[in-house]
Amino acid sequence: MNSTSSIFANVNNIPMLNGTNFKKWKEHVIIVLGCMDLDYALREDCPPDLMSASIAEQRFAMEKWERSNCMSLMIMKHSIPEAIRGAIPEETRAKTFLDQIANRFTANEKVKTNTILSKLVSMRYKSPFKISYNKQKEKWTLNELIAQCVQEEERLKQEKIESAHLASTSQGFGTSKKRKRDNKGKQTTFSRTSAKGAEETR
Repeated sequence: MNSTSSIFANVNNIPMLNGTNFKKWKEHVIIVLGCMDLDYALREDCPPDLMSASIAEQRFAMEKWERSNCMSLMIMKHSIPEAIRGAIPEETRAKTFLDQIANRFTANEKVKTNTILSKLVSMRYKSPFKISYNKQKEKWTLNELIAQCVQEEERLKQEKIESAHLASTSQGFGTSKKRKRDNKGKQTTFSRTSAKGAEETR
């Protein structure tokens, strides 16, 4: 019972695969399969088909690979949403199945990178680049450049939000002050009218 609970706990620790967490998902899959001693099919290719003359060692290797392959496929598919799983060709070998997923998400990452670069090329900043660094580098890798530009873009968005909030607050303050002045003016007019009426009565 404890063994079954441990298996379910390990499997449930694998996050559901989505469009942004492939690396994290793969790391969890490999760790879980390794802890369960089921990663043999990911490390080794399928052994040759057994023959009638195959020795016991070959039969043991085949049984170990088949069990690892079957369980690995089940565990990986369990943590992949049906929408993503349906877009991946059916595969009977866990190692090939994992490679297909990796290739698909690597292609998506390249498309995303190209999209970001296209935006950066066409983007014009009205304010200077304000992100500071402890060390200026002569050369930046692509990932470093994208990370810094994304950080700068987030900073500009935050400044825009703060400016809009400040403008909204200022407008509200001005309207409130105007209302107070209007109310004060009405009260003064009322007081003068009342005083004039009192003098006529006398």
